[in-house]
Amino acid sequence: MRFRPLVYAMPVVAVAGLAATAGCSSTSTTRPAARSAATTATSMSATTVSAGGGTVHLTDYTDNDGPTSTVILAGAIGDFGTARSVNPDGSANAEHTGQLNLSLSHGSFRLNIADLDRKFVGVLDNLAVNTTTCSSTVSVSGAVPVVPGSGTGSYKGISGTFNLTITLDEVYRRTACSETGAYLAQSIVTTGSGTVAIG
Repeated sequence: MRFRPLVYAMPVVAVAGLAATAGCSSTSTTRPAARSAATTATSMSATTVSAGGGTVHLTDYTDNDGPTSTVILAGAIGDFGTARSVNPDGSANAEHTGQLNLSLSHGSFRLNIADLDRKFVGVLDNLAVNTTTCSSTVSVSGAVPVVPGSGTGSYKGISGTFNLTITLDEVYRRTACSETGAYLAQSIVTTGSGTVAIG
């Protein structure tokens, strides 16, 4: 993936939070303390993986080209955390050409995203920009295998393959209405399902 400067973008989480609280009022002047991700993770059931595995739905999202994103797994795995683009040695890979390390609340495992990223970069070379609205969208799909031996914690011994789709949506400045120009807002969502086995 390419890296371009972000001119202005409101994080998706912040927008969702604003939408959830819009129009709500309270007569109380005190609010309960927000639960942190660590507290939520601690309070989760110890069982986050169905015995033997099964079908898992994955959603990964970010509002920038950086190596880190947010990931949620549902189905035979119920967990959440951060995803980081890495090289096989674990070092950060800002170009997204290697693996995606899913660092979840009950362990971690990696996905080999190299082939899917090659397809994604290939369509970006011919990205069509709507010059009337200064925006663009593109999607690619492909098989993404779990990296053998990468599982830790609850995911030790995990294997399987996900069928994932990356979707990019961008809005550009009117003065730079092209894919190579700085964008005003960007969303990159990777989602899909796969079948995994544990152990």
